[in-house]
Amino acid sequence: MKYNILFVEDNQIIATGLVYALEQEGYAVTHCQSVIEALTAIAIHKFDLAILDMQLPDGTGAQVQEAIKHTGTAVIFLTVVDDEGNIVRAFESGAADYVTKPFRLRELLARVKRVLHMPDNGNVLLTLGDVLIDTGAGKAYLRDTLLDLTALEYRLLLTFAANRGQLLTRTQILEGIWDSSGSFVEDNTLTVYIKRLRKKLGDAVQIETVRGLGYRAD
Repeated sequence: MKYNILFVEDNQIIATGLVYALEQEGYAVTHCQSVIEALTAIAIHKFDLAILDMQLPDGTGAQVQEAIKHTGTAVIFLTVVDDEGNIVRAFESGAADYVTKPFRLRELLARVKRVLHMPDNGNVLLTLGDVLIDTGAGKAYLRDTLLDLTALEYRLLLTFAANRGQLLTRTQILEGIWDSSGSFVEDNTLTVYIKRLRKKLGDAVQIETVRGLGYRAD
């Protein structure tokens, strides 16, 4: 099956490189540089995925998303705006992913592939580094490979993903991974599980220890 992708980006340098990379992966790409061009393309073609720049010369990527909301087209936002409020609103609006510029090409291609192959079940997808988390299925993927995580490791990863780039105290993390059965996770146990999670993630996610304060992941 050949997937059709709508790519809306007004930066010609970014667009040229990404269109080439997507086509090399076997995707059919329609590139538009403005909202009006995108709306015209949507009226003519059916797309499986839309990669939308947030800031466009004549409007925003959100306007394009609104136009394809009921077509079953998945959306990945591509933007320089790394603001928690915007990210939350994007996911609440139904976006499958939110990628900030500058981005690593291989990472973006992996996210495109994952979104296109995810079942249309309304699940929320979170990303952290090169890891994608399907919260509805309770699964995490590292560069397209399913991660073998324990329940507590998964909750720890989810806590970091939901607070990407933010400093979390050990208390905040412990509250986030509180065992569903009510069993308390001890502070010493947290150190062990962070070490295990780091080992499984390798260089895909940077989990930084902020001495005397807590941890930050990105």
